[in-house]
Amino acid sequence: METRKVQRLGPSTLAMTLPAEWAHAHDVEKGDEVSLRVGDKGALTVMPESVTSEESEAVISATGFDADAVERAIVGEYVLGRRIIHVEAAEGETLESAHINAVYNAESQLMGLGVIEETPESIAIRCSVDPEDFTLDNLLERLESTGSTMRNEAIKALAHGNPDLAQRALNRERQANKIFVLLLRLTFTAFQNPNLARAVGLDDGFPLIGYRAIAKNLELTADNAEDIAEIVIEADEHSLNVDSGTMRRIREFTDQVDEITELAVDAAVGREFDTTIEVREMFATIEDREQEILADLPEMDNDRLLQVREVLVSLQQTAQYAVRNAEIATNLSLNEESDRIAIS
Repeated sequence: METRKVQRLGPSTLAMTLPAEWAHAHDVEKGDEVSLRVGDKGALTVMPESVTSEESEAVISATGFDADAVERAIVGEYVLGRRIIHVEAAEGETLESAHINAVYNAESQLMGLGVIEETPESIAIRCSVDPEDFTLDNLLERLESTGSTMRNEAIKALAHGNPDLAQRALNRERQANKIFVLLLRLTFTAFQNPNLARAVGLDDGFPLIGYRAIAKNLELTADNAEDIAEIVIEADEHSLNVDSGTMRRIREFTDQVDEITELAVDAAVGREFDTTIEVREMFATIEDREQEILADLPEMDNDRLLQVREVLVSLQQTAQYAVRNAEIATNLSLNEESDRIAIS
């Protein structure tokens, strides 16, 4: 850690010098303005004007990339907070049809992204998302709710042999992915520019790494729900063909998974240590539920048994992701003072 000596410039003004290497790296010169942000625990953050700019751009050269690589690059630049993304062909060439399709595929996957200019040689897309329109807490709750809706639609479809309901769950996966990627974008931009942390509902940047992990766990729970919906589509008669008692236990298991998944996010958003304990206690009551239901199954053919097991594994994994989120919520809650915690 480098130290600097504070000097007095006037009766009420204190000053310190900026490191030359830092100033050079960020093109800060005499007369330029920098932003100051006062954080918790006495932290003072200095940011160059380049960091506070919201109009960052990126240029992706499509030459030598296949369509998938171009699409991934666009998603990556979106996550990194770029406001405008250009996709260009090499000089003297035109964009291939596959590259053009990749741009529009990426546009359909990302919230607030739209094409603003297109020529045979290049396409420019702009993100219109304003960080102040969202909070990370609200997006976490929306992602959890979307995954829960998908899970319940998939289980109901399984119980009633309803492929249309299963397809509805599958169609929601795109929305879940949009919310997840938007969460990543806001997390990265708030990390790069601490001024944005307050805009997305945080007093400081400490929770960002935890929110990133929670978002990924919630995205994986949506994938689990998608797996169940796909089983419905593929199964004979779109059902597991198990007895009503077994199906009832699966639905009860789903309800319990829903509850602890929601509670874990509530604990993170509300910094509630007591709620994290509740999540752990609830998980302890269903930790072996997958094996218990499997052990009580009557004899059935291997294909059907495998489908039942895949459904139960998806539910069990979702419950485990909830516990992981509760662990993160524990760290977030213990970093703040409460009736139970005093920090000095």
